[in-house]
Amino acid sequence: MAANPAKAFTITSKLLCLLALLLLASCNDNNQGPGIPNVPVSEQINVNSQLYPRLRQDGGYAYLDGGYKGIIVVRQNANLYLAFERACTYDPTAASPCGRVEVDQSNLFIIDSCCGSQFNFQGGVMTGPAVYGLRQYRTALDGSLLYITN
Repeated sequence: MAANPAKAFTITSKLLCLLALLLLASCNDNNQGPGIPNVPVSEQINVNSQLYPRLRQDGGYAYLDGGYKGIIVVRQNANLYLAFERACTYDPTAASPCGRVEVDQSNLFIIDSCCGSQFNFQGGVMTGPAVYGLRQYRTALDGSLLYITN
């Protein structure tokens, strides 16, 4: 008895559609910290400005007022700047100053001093209790102007 090619194609198509739906469902923002409100971000700074002296060296950083609890900009190198939401992904709704990250005094990592979560300068979790990395915003450098958006 020969198999029906049309029936086999239909079953294969249904399985592929189901797999595609599962993959799409896994591509949501949950890896960026549940509970952080998605607020509009559209910032522009001059990275050579006297307002941001630390952004003139690799590993330097600056705090901005945008985002949900603020934005931290980190210079990776002269052509690459990363921008992160300052809300800690462990408890982003905690009352100020808790739930808000800052660069540690050692200048080696980013920390929420209330829960103790530590993040590297690429936004990844180094130690918990946070399990999600910092929410990252898009950056684009045009000359000395850095655009930060979501």
